[in-house]
Amino acid sequence: LAVASVATFSMAKPVDYKIDPTHTATVFTWNHFGFSTPSANFSDIQGTISVDNAKPADSSVNVTIPLSSLNTNVAALDEHLKNADFFDAAKYPNITFKSTKVQAAGKNKYKITGNLTVKDVTKPVVLDAVLNKQGVHPMTKAESIGFNATTSFNRSAFGVGAYVPNVGDKITVNITTEASVPAAK
Repeated sequence: LAVASVATFSMAKPVDYKIDPTHTATVFTWNHFGFSTPSANFSDIQGTISVDNAKPADSSVNVTIPLSSLNTNVAALDEHLKNADFFDAAKYPNITFKSTKVQAAGKNKYKITGNLTVKDVTKPVVLDAVLNKQGVHPMTKAESIGFNATTSFNRSAFGVGAYVPNVGDKITVNITTEASVPAAK
């Protein structure tokens, strides 16, 4: 029995969790002429978090962020950020992130390295992630997982450099997400 248990455990595969866009937010901030630190957020985020608890290195993240969901709470600014000066959402409708490496970094902490693509420019970024909770969700009864993560990078590296240096080049990103194992069909 012990041998069978070890054999089953060693053959365990990562569990795929589908991101819940209603409980996921990506908020980014920047410096505005030194006077303020405005923020914007993306919603309707789609993707999969694949988790291998036994071997975190076999875990992965694959996310698509639609630029149509960008919201600053100022309609004119939303439109300006979506135009060719910044994201050029008509030509490049999505931002994507695909992990290339996941490393355990302490209790419930992970470094998730991956390729961020904005306007067809792909650069590596590192997310500092914290596992908030993993288990059965009390409302949906589905196996669920939740993370918070942060990163920062220079927007000009992705072809989104309008008004640098007056409008800050450094973007700070805060992410919170819940994801669940989809119900069997």
